[in-house]
Amino acid sequence: MLNRMSKSEKLFQTVNYIFLTFIGAIMLYPLLYVFSASVSDPQMVAAGKVVFLPKGNITLDAYKMVLSDKQIWVAYGNTIIYAFGGTFLSLIFTTLGGYPLSKRRLRGRRFFNLMFAFTMWFNGGIIPLFLTIKDYGLLNSRWGILITFLIDTFNLILVRTYFESIPDTMEEAARIDGANDWGILLKIYLPLAKPILATIGLYYLVGKWNSYFWSMVLLRDESKIPLQVVLQKLIVNMTSAGINQNNTNVESGGVVKETVIYTTIVVSVVPMLMIYPFLQKYFVKGIMVGAIKG
Repeated sequence: MLNRMSKSEKLFQTVNYIFLTFIGAIMLYPLLYVFSASVSDPQMVAAGKVVFLPKGNITLDAYKMVLSDKQIWVAYGNTIIYAFGGTFLSLIFTTLGGYPLSKRRLRGRRFFNLMFAFTMWFNGGIIPLFLTIKDYGLLNSRWGILITFLIDTFNLILVRTYFESIPDTMEEAARIDGANDWGILLKIYLPLAKPILATIGLYYLVGKWNSYFWSMVLLRDESKIPLQVVLQKLIVNMTSAGINQNNTNVESGGVVKETVIYTTIVVSVVPMLMIYPFLQKYFVKGIMVGAIKG
């Protein structure tokens, strides 16, 4: 017998679809606008005439300028190092922290969980953190970016909660077979934790890929700055120059700085747009399973 929806259910579903479509359009519009501005006529972009679709003659001059800039590629390489290298290290240490915190036999477990949770609401502030990084000799160092923000407390709690959802009987059976904690973690917990590791890995990757503030503060060498700092400098330079009748915002070759900025944004977000579809199934599953137990 087929389940037939009542009128109220049909109304709710219709409103729900309309609402979600509206929200989706709002979220997709900035991406479409940035791409349209990056390929539109530079003068149309400077005049603010690009609203939805590309205006004027379609041009790839801005892409040629950005992709031929050596500094862009150096910054791109740095971003890959900070994002993927930092994510790899963060996954290792977050896993090593979440595993023992999930065990009730850990002495002081409640205290350690409380101390980690405490950092989610309170921290020492920007200046004390900067002074600490300076005292450790990590200024203008890639390691300063890689290890300063190694573990995110929220992600640590997600991993801990996920590990708590794994039945204790699996660990007990492994111990009977002679496995130690390292063997249990590597051979039982990690294979089962692929969804949550993919989830927090995506969190870490996106956060580190988009991060620019501490890179801007800690790094002075142009050969070490990430792409986001280059983009920030472009925006600041354009804002300082302004857009006036003398076309002070026009680069060589007639490409407007705004167009260069939009092109750099497109180039910088492409990797994230390519990676997310492959991790989406793990992302949803990891969040749902990790939320079973608190």
